[in-house]
Order: sequence, then structure tokens, then C-alpha cells
Amino acid sequence: MPRVVSVYFPYLATDRIRRHGKGAVPADQPLVVISRSGSKRWVSAADTAARKVGLRVGMAASKAQAVIANLTMIDADPAADAAALERLALWALRQYSPVVAVDGVDGLVLDIEGADHLRGGEEMLISGLVNLLRSRGLTARAAVADTWGAAHAITRMTTAETTVVPVGGVSKAVVELSIHCLRLPSDTIQGLRTLGVETVGELSAMPRAPLTLRFGAEVARRLDQLFGRVAEPIEPLRTPELVEVSRNFQEPIGAAETIAKYIRKLVAELTARLEKRGLGVRRSDLVVHRVDNTRQSVRAGLQKPVRDPARLSKLICDQIEKIDPGFGIDKMVLVAVMTEPLEERQIASSLIEEQVVDVTPLIDILGNRGQRLYRVTPVASDVPERSVMRIASTADETGADWAVKWPRPSRLLARPEQIETIAVLPDQPPVVINWRGKRRRIVRADGPERIFGEWWLRPREMEAVRDYFVVEDENGERLWVYRAGDGVDTATGSHKWFLHGVFA
Repeated sequence: MPRVVSVYFPYLATDRIRRHGKGAVPADQPLVVISRSGSKRWVSAADTAARKVGLRVGMAASKAQAVIANLTMIDADPAADAAALERLALWALRQYSPVVAVDGVDGLVLDIEGADHLRGGEEMLISGLVNLLRSRGLTARAAVADTWGAAHAITRMTTAETTVVPVGGVSKAVVELSIHCLRLPSDTIQGLRTLGVETVGELSAMPRAPLTLRFGAEVARRLDQLFGRVAEPIEPLRTPELVEVSRNFQEPIGAAETIAKYIRKLVAELTARLEKRGLGVRRSDLVVHRVDNTRQSVRAGLQKPVRDPARLSKLICDQIEKIDPGFGIDKMVLVAVMTEPLEERQIASSLIEEQVVDVTPLIDILGNRGQRLYRVTPVASDVPERSVMRIASTADETGADWAVKWPRPSRLLARPEQIETIAVLPDQPPVVINWRGKRRRIVRADGPERIFGEWWLRPREMEAVRDYFVVEDENGERLWVYRAGDGVDTATGSHKWFLHGVFA
């Protein structure tokens, strides 16, 4: 079943000006955008600071100036706002979903069917999206629902940053919302309110014939789109720099073998076009158009730019099982949504030098199955949990070496876990520990290895120390434990014991 994300930017114009406008505008200084029509000037957008002091959209510019002295007023630039929204749509197309479109003048819409698992599920996807936009200076709200209309309505009629409407839960979620959420003309909204209709539930309970006779077919169409009775396909964003190939079918196709055959043909055509431009593909989307006017899509991502038809075909064909052809597919579109320059490289002779095995194809296969792959690299820090960092699985070597002075466990816990011990202070290892409800008697131990806090980075660690021990229990399991503090002065630590790692 389709799942649609609507992203709403309530302060798009003012956020854009703060990010890219001439001169920095402090965050706490009210900012409004002024539109003009002849001699009339009014507030067309106001940021949070401006709204807190009473400024509202639609207010006369002269009145706004009277409310706040030295108010920052910027002339409206609809073209710049539209360009910013299109850039955001292109970014979302590359990062989140194969089907992304601009939704009005202040939002985006994404079809995430089959793509949410790559981000940890729907809740993780939209919360991560909103948080990432916030870090870039953009205020956003996002909602997931079964239909475009429902997701659009919830983001604009509620104040929640993120909302996930359960599958099949659209009716319950929108029945109390105002009719303003139906994307109807303002005169139609006013006419419905004159009749006493205020909510979606009240409107949906009215007979269709009188509504259509008085307001036309648009009211019924928007209601049907809202509740999913009528399909509302999303026309994906396409820009000239995107390389795209397509194939139309006179007779709809549906067999997996037939779909795979045409995927290989499209890939061959796409890679030929990429070769002419000297590009390789990093992310490609296959969008299938079904005869029932709905779309489905699959995405193939690669760690490095590639122009190998066989490799790209395999990544896409491996996902054919995600495609439900329904009553048939009448069009297939393959788009290279992310490309990079790719130069041909001569392969060295095996007689001259040893061939290096490239594991990137395996990484691509696992990554497209939803696995999150990474490597670890050393970081210059004596504190164990800060001495390692995750990097991309195909990232270049950082050049840092592991400073191996003392043995380190093969598995380091994400957070040290407190344990109960029997030990003689200040320098003796524990003789008994109790970890995760299991009592262990220690038969061998090595240490202590003293690690000092990084006081030059964290002043609170000026006197902090840890004493680490490698201990072995009666079953031969080797653990890495430490005592917080030197065992004498409580200023150096709590003297509590923790388990930090397990040896293989």
C-alpha cells in the first residue's frame, strides 16, 4: 500500500533569507517579508520572533512598523522561494525517495513505499529528516499517511513536528480537521462555511449531489483523494541534469522475467548516455507506471560511481520482488539521480603487480538489502570509547594507527555497564564480579592500566582516572573491567566498578 510523506515549511521565506539573504539577521530579531500590489504593502511571511510580538500574515506593512521599531522588512521574492523549494526537492530525491515533488509553494511530497526500511522505518525517516532540516536552519513539519491529501492536511492543520498515521487510519486522523486542509479554492471554503460546514467529517457526511451542483466536482474529488478512494499520483521532480531513460509498452507486462529483460535494456541505454557525459551513477531509481495510474519504485545505491551495465542490472533486478505489477505495467523509467565524474582506468597486468580484490560490489549488494555497513578507524584519544570512530565502508584510509600498548577487547560495549565486585583497594583486581545477574569468580587478572581524563578537552576530567584490568573467570571468559578513581581519593572518581569490553 502506498505511503506518502508530506513536508511542510511554515517559515520558508524567512528561513531562506536568514540562510542566504544579504546581511546576517539575528535569530531573536523579528523578520517579516513584505509583498506589494500597486501601492498596497502587506506582511506575506513572518518568522517566529515576529509572531511572538503580535505580527501576522496579511497585516499591513505600516501597522507592522508601528508595532515594532526598526523592524527588519525584506521584499518578497517568490522566484527565490520557489528555487529554494526545488533545491530541497532535488536533495530529498537523492537522499530519501525515488518519487519526490514540490507541494504548493511551501512543501514537498514523497512516496516512500519500499524506501522507509533504509532509514530504520517511517518514524525514524521523518524525524531524521526534520532534525536534519533544523540543523540547516529550516523549520519543518512532516507526516506519513496512506494518501497525499491526508499527509498534506495533517502537516498544516496540526502543530506536531512529526506524525505517523497508521495504515488504514486516515479517516480517524482527519475527520476533525478543518475544511481548509482540502486544498480547495478560498471562495469554495467560504461558501461551505456559510452552510455551516467546518470540519472534514461534517463535509463527508453531506450528500454529494447538492455539493456538486453548487460547488462543482472539485469538492468530491478532493474528499476522495483525501480518503484514498481516488488515486492521486505524484509526478516526480525531473531536472535537465538528471539522466533518464524510459520504455512504453503497447501491451502491459507483469512477469518477473519480462520486467528483468527490460530492466537490462534500460540499464544498457542509461550507461551509454552516462558514458557520453563521462559520468558514473551513484544512485539510480526505477519507477514503474501501472495501468491503474499508480506508481511503484525501487532504488539502487552504490558506494562508488559505476557504469557497468551488468553490475547495475543485478542490483536493480534483485529488487524485482518488491514490485507488484497489479493489472500490468505500461511504462518503466530509469533515472540516474546521483552521478559523479568517472574516468576509465587501465587495469594493471597480473604479471606486473598483484591484483587488489574489490569488495565494493558485495558492499553494494548488502547495502541495497538494508544492511548498514561501516568500518572503524582509530582516533587520537586514550579514553577507549573515544579512540574509535565509524567511517564509510569504502572511505579512504585516515592514516591513523592503532596505539596498541595494552591488550584491547574485540568487543567494546557502547556504554560501560556497572558491576558489583569484591576487591581490595586501591590496586587489587576484583576477585568476584556480578554482571547481568551472573556471579563470576575471577581466577586470573592483569593490571592495572591507568587512563587519565582528557582535561584539556573536558575540564571536569581534570582529576579523573580509571584503572583497567583484564580478568578471566572460572569458565575462561576474559573481560575488561575498570574502577572509576584511583581507589584512594574520591575526587578522582566514584570508585565504582564497570565492565567495558569482552575479549574473544
